Amino acid sequence: MAQVRFSNIGKTYPNGFEALKPTDFEIQQGEFAVLVGPSGCGKSTLLRMVAGLEEITSGELSIAGRIVNAIDPADRDIAMVFQNYALYPHMSVRKNIGYGLKNRGLPKTEIARKVDEAAALLNLGDHLDSKPSQLSGGQRQRVAMGRAIVRDPALFLFDEPLSNLDAKLRHQMRIEIKALQRRLGVTSVYVTHDQVEAMTMADRIIVMNAGRIEQIGTPAEVYHEPASTFVASFMGAPPMNLMRTRAEAGQLHLNGGALCETEHEGEVVVGVRPEDFLPDPDGAISMQVDIVEELGGHRLLHGQIGDDTVTVHVSNEFAAETGPLDLSVKPGAVCVFDAEEGHRI
Repeated sequence: MAQVRFSNIGKTYPNGFEALKPTDFEIQQGEFAVLVGPSGCGKSTLLRMVAGLEEITSGELSIAGRIVNAIDPADRDIAMVFQNYALYPHMSVRKNIGYGLKNRGLPKTEIARKVDEAAALLNLGDHLDSKPSQLSGGQRQRVAMGRAIVRDPALFLFDEPLSNLDAKLRHQMRIEIKALQRRLGVTSVYVTHDQVEAMTMADRIIVMNAGRIEQIGTPAEVYHEPASTFVASFMGAPPMNLMRTRAEAGQLHLNGGALCETEHEGEVVVGVRPEDFLPDPDGAISMQVDIVEELGGHRLLHGQIGDDTVTVHVSNEFAAETGPLDLSVKPGAVCVFDAEEGHRI
């Protein structure tokens, strides 16, 4: 069942700037949906429209079967977690978590029960009497999540909640947030510019670019079957290698070597993930390796195939050196895109 439904939803500002082109999609009950894209792509605007913090200029938005366009944020049955935590510095953790419940007039005993349950869930039981200044960044983020959890919302909204944390803590919090969402079963919409967060956390990813949705799919679909050159180059670290070439006589050729058979003719862009190139002494594709990047468990080879800059992923057992290297490509691993429009063909 759809928990959030976007029906021709769009956003145009008074100056005429179209921040979000009209779009239709649904987020299912219990789903963890991640909006991902570069700065200015419209993902935060879309989230703020769901929260009621931005006016919807066209279309209808429904949450749990109720159209909410004209409903105030406080009455939408949502809870939002921001990147800056937005905690009250003079209040204890206990009072921060329970503040919204106190404003709603709940009995003290019920507030205490809900706060204790959330604190136990988030491993904050030993910090309930601490002030935010006495907590680490990860603990402060847990307090912000606790404040959202106690409301028992129909929908969680996360606005880049991990962007202020260091890399190690971000990794830990990604796991914690995903595990918590699965345990609670609450539909969640998560905004990030970090494609690693999107890949590791999402049930489905919504890739946005310049105010429009480029692709919606599972992490595996978005990674292995990108709908456009934008998705191919944005998703993945390192991203997909994109190389301009020609299709002739039923064959795609790359730097003089036959890549695969094709039904297309003329100029195209081919995409190959770094891990789908294989060092092969009998391979038909020649690469000039300029840099070998050591990453412990594997190596990245950076260099040229013809006029295109490429990256190849190899195991740490491969004796990589700079210089020429013959490659082949895993069967079925080539994506073909329209050379002008960029969509996958």
